[in-house]
Amino acid sequence: MNLYNELLSIIGDVERVSVNGTVIEQHSKGMAYHTPRNPDVVVFPASKEEVSTVLKFANEHKVPIVPFGAGSSLEGQIIPVNGGISLDLTLMNQIISIRPDDFLVTVQPGVTRNQLNQALKRYGLFFPVDPGADATIGGMAATNASGTNSVKYGVMRDQVLGLEVVLADGSIIRTGGHSYKSSAGYNLTGLFVGSEGTLGVFTELILKLQGIPEVTTDVKVTFPSIEAAGKAATMLLKAGLPIGKIELVDQMTIQAVNAYKNTRFREEPTLFMEFSGSDPEVANTIEIVQDIVNDEGCVSFEFENDSIKRAQLWEARHQAALAIIAANPGKGHMVTDVCVPLSELSNALQHTREVVDKYGIDAVIFGHIGDGNYHAVFSVDVDDENHMRRVGEVHTQIVQYALSKGGTCTGEHGVGIGKKSFLIEEHGDSLPIMQGIKAMVDPNNILNPGKIFDVNTVKV
Repeated sequence: MNLYNELLSIIGDVERVSVNGTVIEQHSKGMAYHTPRNPDVVVFPASKEEVSTVLKFANEHKVPIVPFGAGSSLEGQIIPVNGGISLDLTLMNQIISIRPDDFLVTVQPGVTRNQLNQALKRYGLFFPVDPGADATIGGMAATNASGTNSVKYGVMRDQVLGLEVVLADGSIIRTGGHSYKSSAGYNLTGLFVGSEGTLGVFTELILKLQGIPEVTTDVKVTFPSIEAAGKAATMLLKAGLPIGKIELVDQMTIQAVNAYKNTRFREEPTLFMEFSGSDPEVANTIEIVQDIVNDEGCVSFEFENDSIKRAQLWEARHQAALAIIAANPGKGHMVTDVCVPLSELSNALQHTREVVDKYGIDAVIFGHIGDGNYHAVFSVDVDDENHMRRVGEVHTQIVQYALSKGGTCTGEHGVGIGKKSFLIEEHGDSLPIMQGIKAMVDPNNILNPGKIFDVNTVKV
């Protein structure tokens, strides 16, 4: 069988079925350090009917198929580890309908976060999930992405009300709908969100929207220690303030950013926060915040309402990962992502810094302190076995510490390739149920094989 010719006959457009070397290479990897693997062919469907036909063909011939969006995944979800078809959904980038009175929008999976928010601005609405990268909505749903706004608005699973999904055999189903809640049957929408392309391919998503606040103010506060910063964050959360974002960055992260950007930020543990609402409400909140952080020994306090200056205030947080990459040219990019109960976060950050320093590895560490999610970003030399062994040991200690405190091996990046062993540690008792669901909806294991868990362990 000539896979390219077969798919070309299905799609009927030579521009949307490719074996070009550059296109193949682009679809062989994500943003992280995982070993690339070329697909045999890349297909760019333009409709759900084409997605359905391609999946039906792949299922009949047992050809692996891997959904692909913006290419920004961090745990290897988009790597075609068994070759086959990379299904690039970026041409399916239409905003199907905006229902401003219902605070709803229906989109195709290739719509990006920035594209969506640009279209929503005229209605005074926005989509709140911000994973950092300008990811596609389909990819964000596939990994249950979140980011800095999750403390106020929740994660991707909280925003997706309904899905149109193409299953492995090409059949098309719909889950959920346009209502904000339902008690009708199993929550299949929640099952598919976060399934990392292993259960089906999204072709439409119904999303909840939020109103753009009247006023937004950003705050940056530094502290003498990470413990003091963590305690202050806990007090702020307990106060019930309308916090939109609250991020904790350690001293060495600020040092790395200063070296990268030639800036002069205070090199101390720092809380970055955002508050939004009416003008009087926000002004009153800032006064309360300042009182609370002063009681916890803050060293400096800055706040800003202007949008350009707000962006500058956040620069040290947003440039953290780029700083460590720039400091290590030619190295691979590795980001570990765990989540712990809020009361454990400052201790977890301190533990991670101690482990990183013990092994002599360059890393920046920061946390979404509002929901207990934090990251360590490494530059790795994949050709140096000793270095990769040490990085692996650090990674394992970070994850196992999180698990020992009742946390999870991934808060927002997903399992993919990189955390399959940790998923077994975390959910060994319920893993057979997950495996059974996979075996039922994808018996030939064509949908993103090799991700989340290995097929040879699947039990029906």
